[in-house]
Amino acid sequence: MPDSSREPSDSVRSPQKSLDSLIRHATDNAVSWITLDRPETMNALTWDQRERVIALLASASADPDVRAVVITATGRGFCAGADLRGAPAAGERIPGDVARTLRLGAQRLVAAVLDCEKPVIAAVNGTAAGLGVHLALACDLVLAAEPARFIEVFVRRGLVPDGGGAYLLPRLIGPQRAKELMFFGDALTARDAERLGLVNRVVPPEDLEKTAREWAGRLAAGPTRALALTKQLVNASLDTDRTAAFAAEAAAQEINMTTADAKEGVASFVERRAAEYRGR
Repeated sequence: MPDSSREPSDSVRSPQKSLDSLIRHATDNAVSWITLDRPETMNALTWDQRERVIALLASASADPDVRAVVITATGRGFCAGADLRGAPAAGERIPGDVARTLRLGAQRLVAAVLDCEKPVIAAVNGTAAGLGVHLALACDLVLAAEPARFIEVFVRRGLVPDGGGAYLLPRLIGPQRAKELMFFGDALTARDAERLGLVNRVVPPEDLEKTAREWAGRLAAGPTRALALTKQLVNASLDTDRTAAFAAEAAAQEINMTTADAKEGVASFVERRAAEYRGR
């Protein structure tokens, strides 16, 4: 997590915290850090905070000087889901409103992570619930502090899982396990999430930022376009047949071989030296 001392002090802002202080952003050593910073609400996302995260992910995709992204949070919670209290006032609901809201809201957020052209790490510091779970699981790599919990809370409210949950979970852990989590809504510990394959690694709370920095640094030093193309291939692999997957792989490698990093990778092998990738 970026040092908050680099951010403007709240004392120089208006009494109501500004949006960029609730969703903090800093770029450090080619890594874009997106930090949810509303710990009093367990970092539940209002609509405008969600839009800022989406915009930051889009910016990371387009910025050649950004080569990896970390999404993390402050306090005891990673993200408690959507905070509907921050939504614009709505009139009388008509058929189609809910579906439209999801398409333009929670689903856009999860898609923004999946479609980001840079590798995205979730550094889950605490409880992730509802949409917060899906925000974490959409990331390419998931680190979790030992106290973290993952809760498919929708069933407790009589709701269908949204924000891509029924798409993400079966692909990560299979339909039976996904149904168990979604039918019962029980809290899953970080260690159990790791055992099921939802989390890459569980670390002590004091090591979460350090590990995220190490992983992000390795990704930022890698062949950025090759990583982006690899991400696209893996994300699409479960939605296509072998013929289409093989064709996509060949096309991706064709594109990748035009990059400077691919040329550097081949040259470094021939010259028996370490490669120096520049993300180009």
